[in-house]
Parts: sequence; C-alpha cells; structure tokens
Amino acid sequence: MKLKFSHVDVLVQDLEEACRYYARVFSARISRTLDWQRDGLHVRYAIVMFGAERLMLVQPFTGNLKALMDSNGEGTIYRHCYSTPDIEAAYDELIDAGVQPENENGKPLSRDDLQTPSGTRIIWLPKRFGHFSIELLEEKELEAFIKDAFAEESAQIF
Repeated sequence: MKLKFSHVDVLVQDLEEACRYYARVFSARISRTLDWQRDGLHVRYAIVMFGAERLMLVQPFTGNLKALMDSNGEGTIYRHCYSTPDIEAAYDELIDAGVQPENENGKPLSRDDLQTPSGTRIIWLPKRFGHFSIELLEEKELEAFIKDAFAEESAQIF
C-alpha cells in the first residue's frame, strides 16, 4: 500500500486559543474553522501549517473524542493520518490483510461508504494500541480539501 504522511490530530479544549498560540509562536498559517457532525460525533477543527508540515487541532463537543479528551486531557495526539493515491485499493488491501476498516465511531465501514461530511473519502484502521488510530485519506481529495480550507477569502486571522 502506498502511503504518505499527512498530519496528526490533536485534541484541544479551546480551538481559537490553540490556533492563536500556534499562529503567534510559530507564525503558523491557520485554516478556516471546520465542523464535523455525524452519528453522535461533533467536533470543530482547524488545520495548522508550519511550512509544509501540518496538524489538525480538534475541539470535541460530543462522541468518542469528547470522552477521550475528558479522560486523557487536552493535547492528546490520538491519530496519525496518511494519504494514499487510491483509497479503494487501500480498502481492498486492508480487507485482504484481515483488517476491517471502520468509520469515525469504530463501526465497520463498507467500501461503498467511504464519503465524509466534508466530501473527502476516508477510512480508519481499528484501534489496536489504546486510543491511537490511523486514518487513510484519498490524496487528491485531501489536498483539494486543504487548499479550500486555506482559501484566502475563507482563512481566519488570529
């Protein structure tokens, strides 16, 4: 499977405060604030760019990520994210390896249901080591999503 590292996801209590911190301390670029709601999970998040490096700051309101932050605290890195040129081929390779891809709530994910609320295609590997998970995203869709999140007219200034 061809993978390229994309970013880590970090839980924060106050998204705006965390964005201001990275913008001030590292002169990071901060995307517009995005919202994800589906099946009991609700988070707000932003992409932080340090040159070519990036991370996602995630403020959870409900669901498994809220429970994780309540138990482990702010600053928890809970996911490494990778892009792949063909998400369906990655799905098939995982199935062939005996790994059932999941959705954001840890439920089995079918090959026909890879779409996210943002429109990108995505899969998660089951958590095997505590709360840590791995996310796979289709590369072209991910890069278009990030470009849109940083579009000049929609980017936030902290």
